[in-house]
Amino acid sequence: MPKGKGGKGAKGTKVTLKIAKKAVRMTPDGCCRLTLSNMGIAIFPKCLLKLTNLTELDLSRNRIQKLPDSIGDLESLRWLDLHSNKLESLPESLGKLVLLTHLNLSNNRLTSAGFPATLSSLTSLTSLNLGMNQLDTLPPSLEALDSLQELGLFDNLFIKLPEFVKVYPNLKKINVKGNPSSQEDGGVGLRGKKEREKDTYLVHESSLCRTCLKKCQVQREGGGGGGGGGRDKGGKSEEEGGSDLFDKKKLKTFSGLMTPNSVAIVSQDVWRMKGNVKHTNK
Repeated sequence: MPKGKGGKGAKGTKVTLKIAKKAVRMTPDGCCRLTLSNMGIAIFPKCLLKLTNLTELDLSRNRIQKLPDSIGDLESLRWLDLHSNKLESLPESLGKLVLLTHLNLSNNRLTSAGFPATLSSLTSLTSLNLGMNQLDTLPPSLEALDSLQELGLFDNLFIKLPEFVKVYPNLKKINVKGNPSSQEDGGVGLRGKKEREKDTYLVHESSLCRTCLKKCQVQREGGGGGGGGGRDKGGKSEEEGGSDLFDKKKLKTFSGLMTPNSVAIVSQDVWRMKGNVKHTNK
């Protein structure tokens, strides 16, 4: 990260073309990468538009409120990180970056009204992070992004996911934690916390009684119906961040963790405490 050479005033750090060129690095896989993260930049440096060979651009953790209409001139970009800025909307020209595979817009001030229809052209996107914004729905233009494999929607205002999200053909991971209702119900919508706690518990196998363990094992092997094994009522490990949303998708799972639809003998914390006491008394 370049330091000390940019002028800093009321409008934030000023990045010149000379500074930007010196900060450009070639990655081991041959990408041309520019990192200007956490530099106090308040206005998008238009000099960057002259670096047309850039394939990766990191402007995260700054104070940028608006992207220029000409950002679409960076047609070689495949990776764009704008997380932790102050963006409220996106320009239509962003849709010209058709080679983009990774786009991080998390921790901004985006609403669904700030998404232009041209985003439907970003069909090469495999990773899209929209977490920590002010979204309560997604614009229809995102329905065309059928190459998505990872989608971050955490810490927004979603009560229910748009139907098209549930049928993305290549989606493998989705994070919906931290929304008003942070888990979905059988792939239909998101459920409230109180309702979720009535029938879903996250525990380790060793804390289950023999009857519950057997029941969960039967469900996991397909005896529970619904194609979801022991996870057919919205259950999922915390590490997945709510990624196991769809019955027909083989998403990443974690061995040793399960969510039985019955109450365990004790909670995880109490179980750990008892284990420590037994170990001390020996």
